Amino acid sequence: MTTLVVSSIGPASSVQDGGRFGAQRYGLTPSGAMDKLSLAAANSLVGNELMAAAIEIGPFGATFTAKGGAVRLALAGAPRPADVAKRAVEINTSVTLADGEMLTLGFARGGSFSYLAIEGGIAGEPMFDSLSVNARAGLGSPYPRPLQAGDVFDVQPASGAPDMRIDLPKPSGAIRVVMGPQDDEFSDEMKALFLGSDWTISATSDRMGYRLEGPPLRHLHGHNIVSDGTVDGSIQVPGNGAPIVLMSDRGTSGGYPKIATVITADFGRLAQTQAGTPFRFKAVTMAEAQAELRRYKDLLRGLPGRVSEIVTNEFDIDALFTANVAGHAVSATDVTTWLGVTPD
Repeated sequence: MTTLVVSSIGPASSVQDGGRFGAQRYGLTPSGAMDKLSLAAANSLVGNELMAAAIEIGPFGATFTAKGGAVRLALAGAPRPADVAKRAVEINTSVTLADGEMLTLGFARGGSFSYLAIEGGIAGEPMFDSLSVNARAGLGSPYPRPLQAGDVFDVQPASGAPDMRIDLPKPSGAIRVVMGPQDDEFSDEMKALFLGSDWTISATSDRMGYRLEGPPLRHLHGHNIVSDGTVDGSIQVPGNGAPIVLMSDRGTSGGYPKIATVITADFGRLAQTQAGTPFRFKAVTMAEAQAELRRYKDLLRGLPGRVSEIVTNEFDIDALFTANVAGHAVSATDVTTWLGVTPD
């Protein structure tokens, strides 16, 4: 049997897919990948369904070993050093591990989460049609918790397909939000402060919520409201005035005023923002947010068309020794050999 063994791994790493839906009315959060575009990109590289389960790897390093046969993998998301037997592996590419070979991943650089997709997907028992891990709720499969060294995945033997790469856009700029639904709980001054300030993500943040560090936001009428529904990207402001962006493992309802909501198209980009990196918010209209969502969905659907084979040119050192790389020999003191003319 072919397996992929987790030889070592840091915290904040777990199995995630597109999420579980249809049960939020019972208080069951969707969970799922923090950056769904990167999840879909990794799956596209190995021919899986876009939102199939993969290994979401947090900011720290990890190593994975193929056992019992070759395993084909793909890595996307936050850039990080990666190699197989000292052969560098680029982000947004696929690679095949021979039996016994190890994929070594370093610390994330310029992001927080990378996604390791396995050709053929991850075997597990779906819970509400999803393998996504929610450690607080004890949900997920094959391991309903963060991954640990020694965990083993039963996988499909490598197909022998060539290594592939995928080109992705590199968006930048402010994180776009739709104001509300309770922005009327804040003065115009506070809303301007929210949009005009630099914010950073606290190191105490997790998959449930990103705590923001910046100027405190004061409420007009207190910090308690009748609890109502939340979505990914809801920005709650509790009594201390420090906003919290609700992330993939959020609760399904909350009783703090929500000053704004991160648009779906930018949610993954916010999720990938490293702690301590300053960023700003930009307000957009509902129509603009919906237009960006349509573009985002088009991008997801078009990912398989962005995949191409990696072309490598083998360097033949023996051929180099026998090649005439200098061309015809000339004499620096004999003009007839390099000008091709006869002097007068």
